[in-house]
Amino acid sequence: MKSEKYARGLEIRRAVMSPAFVDKAFADADDFSKPMQDMVTEYCWGEIWGDDTLPHKTRSIINLAMLSAMGKSQELKGHVRGALRNGCTKAEIRAVFLQVAVYCGMPAALEAFRTAKEVFKEQEA
Repeated sequence: MKSEKYARGLEIRRAVMSPAFVDKAFADADDFSKPMQDMVTEYCWGEIWGDDTLPHKTRSIINLAMLSAMGKSQELKGHVRGALRNGCTKAEIRAVFLQVAVYCGMPAALEAFRTAKEVFKEQEA
């Protein structure tokens, strides 16, 4: 039986990342990677995102900045989608990436802009 934090995490993860995204993540998981999906759901989404101290839109903005700074484009794609679902505008996302350029460097920001443009194209299609 899963914990309450797991259940809350699954609910939030599905709301932010989309049910299809989460379903695919679990469907693609095997015996090796399923524990990681469970951990992400309970701790990232249930423990951290489940804390109501910060609104989800704010958490999305923070994640965009951190993932951009670390150059984690694959994860950034999902969180750009999530940020849009959480009410972030393209202008707000652009502002985050411009700030990344100043504090983390141009290469990190350029990669973030490229990644977001891919997501925007997908969304428009």
